[in-house]
Amino acid sequence: MVRIHLGCQLIYDFPQATAMIVMLNVHYSRVAQLERPDHLITSPAVPIESYRDSFGNWCCRLVAPAGRLTLGTDSIIRDEGLTDPSAPDAVQHAVQDLPAETLLYLLPSRYCETDNLSAEAWRLFGQAPTGWGRVQAICDFVHGHIKFGYEHSRPTRTAAEAYAERRGVCRDYAHLAVAFCRALNIPARYCTGYISDIGQPPPYAEMDFAAWMEVYLGGRWHVFDPRNNQPRIGRILIATGRDAADVPLTHTFGPNTLAGFRVWTAPVDG
Repeated sequence: MVRIHLGCQLIYDFPQATAMIVMLNVHYSRVAQLERPDHLITSPAVPIESYRDSFGNWCCRLVAPAGRLTLGTDSIIRDEGLTDPSAPDAVQHAVQDLPAETLLYLLPSRYCETDNLSAEAWRLFGQAPTGWGRVQAICDFVHGHIKFGYEHSRPTRTAAEAYAERRGVCRDYAHLAVAFCRALNIPARYCTGYISDIGQPPPYAEMDFAAWMEVYLGGRWHVFDPRNNQPRIGRILIATGRDAADVPLTHTFGPNTLAGFRVWTAPVDG
């Protein structure tokens, strides 16, 4: 068992009082492993209303006052310290055999325009083995096709645009892989959360939130990470949805400036 210190701090400047939705809390599937609640804390303190969205993610609703607002979370989570599980024998289900709740993740969405990529998906991967092998072939392709760089970040880039431009950040890798999977009748959903550097060789990049995907094979959801394309230790889920439009870390209903951003996730002794 590994104890991981995780959290974040975001600093905003607002010209006027502004409504916000914040999605920074650990996913309900991991809450039992938290040593203390990862409550959203703001400075100055403001009233916070919490609710679950249609995907089961925990959301916080607040009104930021004019001026500077600092918000964030901080906790320690107990993790098994194992790499992402692998299931090479996991099979692909026929669409008519899929559970009804997975069908949503076969459809096009805001950033995963499956209809625009369907022909390319079948051209590239139609001959790959079905099931786990086909999804891994998609991840291998996306990992090599897109050049990573924060300077390439663009919040409106879609999967088809990432495919054409061949550059982006982790959300672009995830969007393209999700779109390819859906085009091949494999349910896939977008995930956001923390990935630690546990088990990775230094030097370490500055910590940030990460995006990956979960794919439904063999009767359950499995993690695939086209950005890193290798099993990782200390992957902590925050939220899942159709794509990044469903799970923004913060959604602000008015003008603002992000003045500071910090994320941490690191093993602790004891």
